[in-house]
Amino acid sequence: MMKYNFFTVASILVLFFVCFACKNEPSKPASTTTAAAATGYICPMNCEKGKVYDAPGNCPVCRMELEPVQAAVAANTAVYFTAFSSVPATLEAGKPGVMSFTPKVVGNESVPVPLDLVHEKKMHLILVSDDLSWFDHIHPEYQASGTYDIKLAPKGELTDATRGHSSTSFVTGGKYLAFTDYKPVGGLNQVNKTEINVVGAPAKAVQYTTAKMTTSVDGYSITLDPHGATLTAGKQGHLHIDIMENGKRLTPDKIENYLGAKAHVIMIETMSKDFLHVHPEVAGDELEMNTTFAQPGLYKTWLQFQTNGKVHTADFLIKVQ
Repeated sequence: MMKYNFFTVASILVLFFVCFACKNEPSKPASTTTAAAATGYICPMNCEKGKVYDAPGNCPVCRMELEPVQAAVAANTAVYFTAFSSVPATLEAGKPGVMSFTPKVVGNESVPVPLDLVHEKKMHLILVSDDLSWFDHIHPEYQASGTYDIKLAPKGELTDATRGHSSTSFVTGGKYLAFTDYKPVGGLNQVNKTEINVVGAPAKAVQYTTAKMTTSVDGYSITLDPHGATLTAGKQGHLHIDIMENGKRLTPDKIENYLGAKAHVIMIETMSKDFLHVHPEVAGDELEMNTTFAQPGLYKTWLQFQTNGKVHTADFLIKVQ
């Protein structure tokens, strides 16, 4: 029979408890490792076109939390664009068809560009008429061919079930602008603009001259309130978002998450077509928006929020001095 002395038994017990502790030690969050290896911090929406910050915080434009950026990503100088094609090649208002959008790298167009998920989708597509009187926020579906496709429904066949997902319909002819918003794997967020010409009778162009800070949609009255402040280009602007229903303010806890946020705000300057995508913040029981406008002008603005499973789109006109 094998004999054990005191030191042998003690060594076995120590080894057992050390192994047990190692096995049950909670793993460190991935974000800790990522942050430690980061060379800086950058806006996930790339609002400032590759600007890298030294410390964590919030983007001054869209207010999203800055993310750690790796050296390889920060050094990625690839220039991306979105190739566009359609079937039929000439699109006609009210007629069926398919629009295809394909992210590519300038000078290396044959290499596929895989995309990360950003706000629950790989690609966000903002479609507007050239005069900004018509708006749609939809999400192309990835195809085996490598394209991201949107179906065009015939006039009168677009339903609430397909609206806002991967289908749309051009009601009138004229020029439209497609803003493709995506993030290549290992790269920074991109926004590419594509002009689309649609055959058919155009709508009468809308001219914008004065600000519109209150609007109504689906039984809600919404106001963007700067609390007396003047919005000025180059300086951070602050707006309270007051959503009223039956005379009572809708608090953020009554607003459902839509694409990973309480609300999405798209702003396009009427002349330059400068594009901003902002996410309001919850401050106590209020919904607030902070952003920095790069240039003065009139910004057509769309606020999207969701209640009872339905997305509501309210439009405004913001004047920036």
